[in-house]
Amino acid sequence: MSGQGMKPGLKLALEYGPIIAFFAGYMLLRDRTFLIGGTEYSGFVAVTALFIPLLAIATFVQWRLSGHISKMQIATLVLVAVFGGLSIWFNDERFFKMKPTIIYLLFAGILGFGLLRGRSYLEAVMDQAVPLRPEGWMILTKRLALFFLFLAVANEVIWRTMSTDVWVNFKTFGLTLGIFAFFMAQSRLFSRYGTGEAD
Repeated sequence: MSGQGMKPGLKLALEYGPIIAFFAGYMLLRDRTFLIGGTEYSGFVAVTALFIPLLAIATFVQWRLSGHISKMQIATLVLVAVFGGLSIWFNDERFFKMKPTIIYLLFAGILGFGLLRGRSYLEAVMDQAVPLRPEGWMILTKRLALFFLFLAVANEVIWRTMSTDVWVNFKTFGLTLGIFAFFMAQSRLFSRYGTGEAD
């Protein structure tokens, strides 16, 4: 099955299903502890341990069905595995909480590096989804790089100053809705610089 043949509902389920599952698992297990190998783990760390393979499976299924996954998805999976693994290994949930910060700083850095070279790396991963003229891609890339920096700062402030419950809600709903709202806010840019070639 090609990427264009994948049903939108299935694609959304594979992309956001693991995030929703993490939230549901945390709500169910947040007050529980688990004794494994003589070490006591919180419900948060236990859910993190379940989230990593779930995200890997969802990413693999999407690749098998579409024949393609973006570099951003690969980077996200690697960082989830690394920081989630550190949280489990050291039994410290802080590693997993700082993972979104690293992800968004990485994305902002990559986009910023491309801008310094006069290129939009965002175009390389989103060209088929959002056809824009070159000047439109440069504007969108600058805005998104700044937005990623904002999300990184927001994540740091929230996990360091607020409860785990607040952070989980922010990660599950705040980040997702924030990114959705960002692209909705770019409607004038899409209209002005669009090429009219969208499927």
